[in-house]
Amino acid sequence: MSSITQLIAYEEGWRSKPYYCSEGYPTIGFGFRVGPQSAPLNQYQFTLPRVAGEAWLQAYLEMLKDSMEGYSDIQAALAQCNEARASVLYSMAYQMGVSGLTQFKKALHAIQRNHWLDAKNEMLDSRWARQTPNRAQRHADQIQSGLWFSGYSDTV
Repeated sequence: MSSITQLIAYEEGWRSKPYYCSEGYPTIGFGFRVGPQSAPLNQYQFTLPRVAGEAWLQAYLEMLKDSMEGYSDIQAALAQCNEARASVLYSMAYQMGVSGLTQFKKALHAIQRNHWLDAKNEMLDSRWARQTPNRAQRHADQIQSGLWFSGYSDTV
């Protein structure tokens, strides 16, 4: 499993059976939304094998990376990032969508200028950080330090 998939696996967790995410959407695997908000879970009568979930995750991450290439602010930020920092941006896009990541204009501009503390502070001054404070803190710390959070390697 690559470092970015370890990060996603840690942050999203794994469930082989459908469940409701925090926003009320039927979800499975590594946080894959499978239905509309509040749809009854009994409509999703399947189990996702982990190996299939890992393949799905890899395919989705490739699609996500391709989508992120269409945004100059994201590309300029990624160009300044080592793997640990870039993985945070991929994780944020995974969680919020690429359009959600584009809303972090000040953070992306701080990353482009290698102003890591400013980027961290901008990330933490957001609705995202209020909704998922632990994840946001881990990600903001990783952006600032450029070092991997040690817990990610425990998910394999």
